[in-house]
Amino acid sequence: MIDLYLAPTANGLRAAVALAECGLEYRVHKVDLAKGEQRTPQFLALNPAGQIPVMVDQDAVGGKPFTLAQSGAIILYAAEKSGKFMPKDPLQRAAALCWFMQAATDVAAASGTIFRLEMVVPEKNEAITEHFRKRLLSFFTLCDAHLAQGHEYLADEPSVADFMLYPNYFARKALIDAAGGYEHLHRWGARMSARPGVQKGMNPFP
Repeated sequence: MIDLYLAPTANGLRAAVALAECGLEYRVHKVDLAKGEQRTPQFLALNPAGQIPVMVDQDAVGGKPFTLAQSGAIILYAAEKSGKFMPKDPLQRAAALCWFMQAATDVAAASGTIFRLEMVVPEKNEAITEHFRKRLLSFFTLCDAHLAQGHEYLADEPSVADFMLYPNYFARKALIDAAGGYEHLHRWGARMSARPGVQKGMNPFP
């Protein structure tokens, strides 16, 4: 059994999507960020950084509990543990990891910056925020152009890359819709949203 501590943010949801898609048994523990539950001694014992998500695999290799933070690391752990969603062909695997990293370091980082600029920083600056909105859209444009080349998924078959990207696509769909276009990205998004594992992971709290 895996215990997954998360809030319904893109970071948290992508970990839940990966565990659900990989068919791993897990139970969800909601962390209320607004109440500061990520800063409690109990949570900090799991992740001293005070960030979600955190996974505790109660039956890891060797039969001992294993604690892991960072959504990307959890996705890769789930794929390796289940033997799913990491292409066997070395070139296809490299492509999956390339798009996985693009989603992690470009898309997620830009989206997170927008959230902080809109919601967290003490002084708002619309020009700077708009710069990062355009930056995020440029990353989605790369995904759309790639998918337009006959790829149903980022690495041709469902992979860790798709699980990394989808929650940020979902969270920023209003921005993408307002920009117009992105038909191939939207087609991919519809394909992802129809997957039972994605549906389960994106709705972690019954």
